[in-house]
Amino acid sequence: MTATPASTDPGGTEGTTQKVTARAPEWSPEDAALVVGLGNPGSSYAGNRHNVGFQAVDLLAERMAGRFKAHKARAHVLEGRLAGRRTVLAKPFTYMNLSGAPVAGLHRYYGVPAEHIVVVHDELDLPFGAVRLKFGGGDNGHNGLRSITTALGTRDYLRVRFGIGRPPGRQDPADYVLHDFRSADRADVAVLVDRAADAVESLLAHGLEPSQNVFHAL
Repeated sequence: MTATPASTDPGGTEGTTQKVTARAPEWSPEDAALVVGLGNPGSSYAGNRHNVGFQAVDLLAERMAGRFKAHKARAHVLEGRLAGRRTVLAKPFTYMNLSGAPVAGLHRYYGVPAEHIVVVHDELDLPFGAVRLKFGGGDNGHNGLRSITTALGTRDYLRVRFGIGRPPGRQDPADYVLHDFRSADRADVAVLVDRAADAVESLLAHGLEPSQNVFHAL
């Protein structure tokens, strides 16, 4: 696949896979969380497979009964409580593959440790609708994750991965992620985004392993 300049490529399908070596953090109830949904800004991308992270964080904002506001770190943010934990929701203003700078800026501004950052994103290598949680690891070809890892200087942050499946035939993955879900799948998308939002809440309330035990069985 031919790479395009980072400033103009809204897709995020290149990168390298790294070995997982870190252990998930143990949280106290007083620890804050930064929950970041990944996507591309603008109405033309809103329904794309690549924007399920935005959709899940929008749903969490509804549950918090709050409104996003613009932050100087180039993201929309909402501060409040989620699952009993002080939480900042965020959606970067930037294209997907430039997500790192806003996330790193919020990380510094709010003083949330990298291991308490939760990134919600689409995942090509999971079947449609599967929700999986992990801590650390490689970017698996996802440019949004690669940008965040580079900007934070660590891969040790939490991820909620929403399966979108692989493209059919020889379709370019970069093209696939920038299209909307198939009409046959759209009826299920709202339910599955709701599941991803539930996974975030479970992660904040109960931690990684108990949440994996629940959502990896679905």
